[in-house]
Amino acid sequence: MGSTSFSHINLRCPLFIPGNRSDMLEKAGRYSPTAYIPDLEDSVPMANKQEARETTALALASLNAIRRPVVPRINSLPTGLTEDDLKSVVGPDIVGVSIGKVNDASDIREVDRMISVLERSCGLEEGTLGILPWLETARAIVNAYEICVASDRVCWVAFGAEDFSADMGINRAVDRDEVGGGVDEEYGEASLLYARSAVAVAARAADVEALDTPYVKFRDEDGLRREAALARRLGYQGKFAIHPAQITAINEVFSPTADEIARAKRVVEVAREAESEGRGSVSLDGEMIDAPVVARARNILARVDIDQNV
Repeated sequence: MGSTSFSHINLRCPLFIPGNRSDMLEKAGRYSPTAYIPDLEDSVPMANKQEARETTALALASLNAIRRPVVPRINSLPTGLTEDDLKSVVGPDIVGVSIGKVNDASDIREVDRMISVLERSCGLEEGTLGILPWLETARAIVNAYEICVASDRVCWVAFGAEDFSADMGINRAVDRDEVGGGVDEEYGEASLLYARSAVAVAARAADVEALDTPYVKFRDEDGLRREAALARRLGYQGKFAIHPAQITAINEVFSPTADEIARAKRVVEVAREAESEGRGSVSLDGEMIDAPVVARARNILARVDIDQNV
């Protein structure tokens, strides 16, 4: 495998743009997501797939020039569209591809093989491009860890609530207008909690970045913030935006607050002092500061460093 130049890329708030909408692709520079996702999959009707390939291919150089990562989303293997999608986007203007409805590790290996062939044909070092798989079926949730470790190209993984709900034959609370309906203030939609947690845990075990499903009510900022906060508590590093109006809220939720950063610095400082004095733990504001607490503080400060380099 090659250089894995994509492995350090933070995709905290990627913005979807329909791949057949040249007008929207041309406006992408007006917004400040952490990455662009030109979409050849769900946002494009079947009759417009070829148009989307051509429109996206023409836009890739301009998107790359904005100096944010570009990760086109291609159609899943069962559609028979994957290889032609890849041929239209693989090249130096992207850092990876996102693929929907991955069910098991063999899907990743097949996409990896296709990308390797295309990398060689366009002069890229093999292993240059990453894969961002969408886990959005029952099979995918069961196979989450195996999918995450199926290829060195997998540095991110996405949970897709819409297709997961359809696969399970369950309704989503977001489709209903009434308050409640299976939504808990702390844990969100009960029907999604296991799957959402399983993806986050598998991603952590595989050392890849977990990204949460889009929030489809793009005018509901309060609901977006609640769902993003839940995802962060479960261990996700980011969430997809389907509208530019969602970018600010997502970036704020997944960025450490000033208080969190200040607290983390104090924790690391007192821990360093304790270590120099030969003590394994110390108290700070009535809290016992031991190794796990210090590790969490360092995680926060590491996230700050990543954000500053975006």
